[in-house]
Amino acid sequence: MSVLDVAIRARESSNLLQIVEASQRSAALQRIKQILSAQKNKILEANELDMKFAKKQVEAGNLSESLYKRLDIKGNNDEKFDTMLKGIDEVDALEDPVGKITLSRKLDEGLSLYKVTCPVGVLLVIFEARPEVVVNISCLAIKSGNAAILKGGKEASHTNRILASLISEAVDPQTSGYGLTIPLSPEFPINTIQLVETRESIHELLKLDRYIDMAIPRGSNDLVRYVQNNTRIPVLGHADGLCSIFLDESCDLDKAIHIVVDAKTDYPAACNSVETCLVHEKCLDRVFPKVAQNLLEHGVKLHLDKHSKHSLHNSDIDFHKYKDLIVDATAEDYKTEYNSLDLAVKVVSSINEAISHIGEYGSKHTDCIVTENKENAELFMKILDSAGVFWNASTRFADGFRYGFGAEVGVSTNKTHARGPVGLEGLTIYKYKLIGNGQGAGDYGLAAGKKSYLHQDF
Repeated sequence: MSVLDVAIRARESSNLLQIVEASQRSAALQRIKQILSAQKNKILEANELDMKFAKKQVEAGNLSESLYKRLDIKGNNDEKFDTMLKGIDEVDALEDPVGKITLSRKLDEGLSLYKVTCPVGVLLVIFEARPEVVVNISCLAIKSGNAAILKGGKEASHTNRILASLISEAVDPQTSGYGLTIPLSPEFPINTIQLVETRESIHELLKLDRYIDMAIPRGSNDLVRYVQNNTRIPVLGHADGLCSIFLDESCDLDKAIHIVVDAKTDYPAACNSVETCLVHEKCLDRVFPKVAQNLLEHGVKLHLDKHSKHSLHNSDIDFHKYKDLIVDATAEDYKTEYNSLDLAVKVVSSINEAISHIGEYGSKHTDCIVTENKENAELFMKILDSAGVFWNASTRFADGFRYGFGAEVGVSTNKTHARGPVGLEGLTIYKYKLIGNGQGAGDYGLAAGKKSYLHQDF
């Protein structure tokens, strides 16, 4: 099948999904959960093949350790797989985002205007590693009435293939077996979710703005930049996840330690992991050595400016013990998304300098202030132009699952349509419905004999 055929089928499925009831979209999600649960062993076997091949690529220096870790779909004691299945129920339990009337206005007697939410249409989602994205995106797309074309990375090809294949079978009303107990309407479009596997497919799909309504790249800076620079399709996503935490003058020591350590070590490869820690000079000696001690104990390499390094030298920290984890910061460190156990540190003289630094080097993803000063917190959150601005909370909370979205299609740093972790709401747009009784626009105006608009909301 050609890439054009895939796009045409997606458009046809998108059109058909407009008339599929919410109950049938829910049934499709539960069928997906049932079929994935029944075929768990086959999915994990496929994932093991990908993990073994990827491990060789890491050893050969062709794949990063952080990307390798994202491949695992099983987790400890199957925790990751079970969380993936639980996410289907959480998406299913969310309120139907389609068909909501957000504006009702009487323009005149017998002439009513409605603003109604509707699906975006056809989504093109391009992602690296993280094979569970196949399930997350598929469920969010179906719940919101969108068709989706998925392109995963070759490092997860076996896992992506079996997941997409099982999902396609689940949304086919003719499929039986696999532990499926929920019927599906014969009208449900079987090409709602499609997978393409070649790199060449991306280039061709990005040209098909006639059929595809939104491109969502999830992965490296290079991937996102490539998509942004090679398509006329609207792009939802973020190129960098360069998050910062500012330890303000009045920050609480225990909060500072817990927040920074969590934001750096909970999952260093995530885009919401902190990469830069800014420290107010007036709390430097009181707070930073203890924060640094906890980071070092967790194996974090600290890239220190001269002031923070001097503070550690005057503390009780054993420099010899951690000599491999303490290095001098360079200008490039403050522009770097490490995705690893590395953290750049800089001392600032004021909250304004901290805000200025983040504005210059940050990626508008998620930034945090740790402070007991409410005015400073509100100033920080008002001025910073990031999709997420936090007060006394780890940047790791910037996640669709943690926000209660069930899952997310990605994190957007865009200024239009959707920002931050994007869930169902970001996959809908709206249309205006006008219901009249034979009126014409020329019937209204200021001249004699013309009618006036009522413009009454109801």
